[in-house]
Amino acid sequence: MNSSCLFTISAPSGAGKTSLVKALLEKNSQVVVSISHATRDKRPGEVEGKDYHFVDVKTFESMVKQDAFLEHAQVFDNYYGTSQQAVLDQLDEGKHVILEIDWQGALQVKQKIPDTIAIFILPPSREILRQRLTDRATDDIEIIERRMAQADAEMSHYSDAEYLVINDDFSQALIDLESIIHSQSLTLERQKLNFPQLIASIEQ
Repeated sequence: MNSSCLFTISAPSGAGKTSLVKALLEKNSQVVVSISHATRDKRPGEVEGKDYHFVDVKTFESMVKQDAFLEHAQVFDNYYGTSQQAVLDQLDEGKHVILEIDWQGALQVKQKIPDTIAIFILPPSREILRQRLTDRATDDIEIIERRMAQADAEMSHYSDAEYLVINDDFSQALIDLESIIHSQSLTLERQKLNFPQLIASIEQ
């Protein structure tokens, strides 16, 4: 164990997870987001190693056989996974690492690294979530209903997390998220690692 922490952040579509994590990264240079591997084609504007590590299916399946992923999943016809070695390397550098994944992926990670801290982001109500999805004005009613059904399924697993952040007011939700990240650096075990000489002098 070192003074860095691994976090999973899960949320239904429309809860504001991506915006909150982006704002957190802009404020805290000690926090990084793990870059997933993906077998889908690169979209316009996406950058290899920044958005995803783009690999072919054969390479991905080989990595699965080698148990190289902390978690992986098939989404429609594509595969996505989180490299275990990449996460461990970032943790060894003293960075707090965030994985933006669904509840199933979060459970997979927890099984492999039990001291992972799970955070779940919820909207203040289902009605507001529906309004946010509607306000995007990019989807028709049928797709919105499908997204709401997916959101209900995702939100039903909120209790798998140690922390809940309710994204009603964005600024407050960001403060809440920052507080969770910071508090983990102050646990007894991690402070012993941060200040070994002080602790040693006390225990003499």
